[in-house]
This record gives sequence, C-alpha cells and structure tokens, in this order.
Amino acid sequence: MGVPARLTGWRGRSRIAQVDSYMRWTLYLLPFVFPLSASPTLLSETGEGRGLSQAVCVLSLGQCVLGVGLLRRALEHYRMRRPAPWRRAVLAGVLQVATIVAVVALVRTDGVTHATARGTALLSGGLTFFGALSLLAARVRTYLLWCLVGGPVAGVLVLLFGGRPAGAVVVVFLVWFLALWSLSTVRTTGWVLAVMWEAETARAVQARLAVAEERLRFSRDVHDVLGRNLTVIALKSELAGQLARRGSPAAVEQMAEVQRIARDAQRDMREVVRGYREADLSAELAGARAVLGAAGIACRVDDTVREELPSAVRSVLAWTVREGTTNVLRHAEAGRCAVRLRTADGRVVMIMENDGVGSGGAGGSGGGSGLAGLRERAAALGGTLAAERRGKGTFRVTVELPLAAEEARVTEESGGAGGEGALAVEGARVTGEARAARDEEVPATEEARGAGSEGALAAGEVQGARDEEAAAGAVPGGGGAVLAARGGESS
Repeated sequence: MGVPARLTGWRGRSRIAQVDSYMRWTLYLLPFVFPLSASPTLLSETGEGRGLSQAVCVLSLGQCVLGVGLLRRALEHYRMRRPAPWRRAVLAGVLQVATIVAVVALVRTDGVTHATARGTALLSGGLTFFGALSLLAARVRTYLLWCLVGGPVAGVLVLLFGGRPAGAVVVVFLVWFLALWSLSTVRTTGWVLAVMWEAETARAVQARLAVAEERLRFSRDVHDVLGRNLTVIALKSELAGQLARRGSPAAVEQMAEVQRIARDAQRDMREVVRGYREADLSAELAGARAVLGAAGIACRVDDTVREELPSAVRSVLAWTVREGTTNVLRHAEAGRCAVRLRTADGRVVMIMENDGVGSGGAGGSGGGSGLAGLRERAAALGGTLAAERRGKGTFRVTVELPLAAEEARVTEESGGAGGEGALAVEGARVTGEARAARDEEVPATEEARGAGSEGALAAGEVQGARDEEAAAGAVPGGGGAVLAARGGESS
C-alpha cells in the first residue's frame, strides 16, 4: 500500500478513529525515544564496559519492539476485555530485570560515567513493562500494591548481583517513579480511549433508538387511523352478505357504505403519510443549527429571503436541510457548515456546504438514495439539485426552485415513499362507473357519516337488518344477534 493510499485511508476514517490511532501510536513510539537518544553515548564507550553498553542498547531496543505488540494487546484487554497478554508481560519484565542487571554490572566496571545515558536506557523498558501492567491490573489500587512490593524486590536483586546499598536504594525509587509515570501516561491513555469509544457507542445507540421510536409512533398512527375503519368494513361486509343471502335490496346499500368507508380509510392514510413526510423550513433550519452545534460543528444560517415562499417550495427546501444535516453528522468530519438562502429572478436558491469531505465525505459522490429523492422532489417543481465536491475539502449542495411552483406539482411519493405511492395507485384504480355510483350513494349515506364510533354504527345497521328480516318473516335475532355480538367484541 503506497503513501497516497494510506493518506486516503486516514482521511476516510472518522474523527474518533483518527484520535484513537494518534494516541495509540504516540504511546507505541514513545519508548523508542530513550534508547535512541542514549545509544550514541553508550556505543561510544571504550574499554571493558563496551560490551555491556552494547548489551544495554540491544535490551532497551528489544523492549521497545516487544512493547508495541504488548501495549496494543493490553489496550484491547483494558477497553474490550480481550485476553490478557500475560506471557508478553512476563517477557518484558524479564528483559527489564536483565537491563537493570546489565546497568549495575556496567557501573561496577566503569563507575558512574555516563550515568544519565544509562538511566535513560532504563526508561524505555520501564514504560513498556509498567505501562502494560497498569492496563492489565483490574484496579489501580492492585497495580500500586504490586509496584510497592516490586521496588524493594528489585533493590534486593541489585544487592544479590553485587550492587552497593546506595545503588539498591536508587533502583527502588526508580521502580516507584517508573510505576507512577507509567500509570499517569499509559493507563490514562487507555481510560481516555475507553471513554471516547463508549460515548461514540452511546451516540450510535441513541440514533438507533430515535429511529425505532419514530417507527413506533408511525405504526401507532396507522393503527389508530385504520383500525376503526377496517373494523366497520368487516362488520358491514358480513352484514351485506347476510342480507344478500336473504335477497334483501339493503345489501346493495351496505356494500355502498363499505365502499365509502374504504375511500375514507384511503384518504385518512394519505393524510397520515403526508403529515409524516412534511417538513417545516424554519424548524429544520433551527434544528440543524442546534444539532450541529451540539456536535461541535459551527453552523451559520444566512437567510436573506423576505417574501413568503410557497408551501411546496418550503417543503423541498426543508427536506434538503434535513438530509444535508444528516449527511454531515453521519458521513463527514466537518468543522463548519453554512446554509445560504436567497431569491433572484423569480427563483429561490439554497446552498448548503461543509468542510468535512474525506474519502467517504458527506454525500459521497452525490449518488446516494437521499440525494436522489431530493432531486426528484426538486424536479417535480421544475427545479434542480446539484451536489459537488469543491476545493479545500468542501462539499456543496445547491437547490434552485421556481417561486411560481404549483402546489399540485408536489408529489410526496417523489422521495421514494412506498406506502403512499401504493395508496395513489390504489386510488387510480377507481373506474368511471364506481365514481358515478359513489356520487349517487353520497346523499343516501350522509346521515351515516355522522356516526362517531364503529360499534354504534355497526349496531345501527344490524338493527336495521333485524327490522328488515322481521318484516320479511325471518327468524328474529338470527344473523343480527351474531353480528351485534361481534361488533361488541370489536369495539
């Protein structure tokens, strides 16, 4: 993978992923600073301590190389509860002890010359070993207890290998210093990364819950609107069947009423879907400013339109603002977003742009389903929508609509609404004969429209069927009793 591909991959990551990578690799590469800065001094030594100096450099660099994988697995264990890399940690501890022994032997051979360089070489292994240990410990208190005991143990080892008491004391305090330094550096980094990813996960869960809540709300509205009408249709169609079997002309009236109620249900469903899909421009602009501001994105709205826009135009512009805001939050890494609204030559122009374009920037190449739906909405009014990438990582969406757009040209189905589109097709099936029959039946059923509930309406019709059956000599309480009982259960 070349450098351009790596840079593109870096820009395509989310902001939190970029911060995560930066903090991780800073932590991985920090231990290399100490042996690289001490190596020129240690390798320039001559005499009996030359071999030991080279050994100290090799051991220090080896701990740095081992520390990359060790710290990575330790961070995964701390943040995601992956298996703890205890074997690597033990190996790092052995190398650290070996480095301390080599430094003690070097002091005994050449004295305290180059003490700064030798002490610097010890820092890399200390940061690697103690940093990983701080991440593997379940609690900070447990880690501090380990280090409190480990300091005197290291001092005793120095004495066993021929070190002086003063040197043993220095090693004890050096271990304690490395323990506290690693705790404040490595464990704090792991804690910050964990908090960041938890917040990102919570934001994603909150977005999914909001979508689920909206779906539940819509399903409740559909149930409330269609439940009553469907119940009445079921009762009246069964009643019409009973009357038809008896040869009663009232069956035709009942089926006409079923047809009227079905049309009412169709109209109510369209109103529900239309209300669900409507958007208010002022509310969307205020919402975009608030939502983007809460996400740390500076949002500026420049609205120079002073005249009242047609409702059809306002709806399309509002949907553009909503879709653009969603794209900025989900696909872009923007620091600013601007919305400009103006009128010129009988047309209204809205420009929405942000500076968060990466390899997967907001809107992508402009071929997403959201932008495609907006283009259809704009085209329905005789307007245009253009989405393009511009210089300096800017993505712009431009909508241009005529101010004289007719309300009738707005079709809510243009955004890809399957449900209402199906209702429109259903309505188109009404033939000329059915329309004529409906016009004849409206005066006869005008009184029935005033019924407030399906139970009362069905009960009245069933009673009418009873009267008709009694007049025809039918058995009283036959089919009407059954329907009345079913009407009571439905209500």
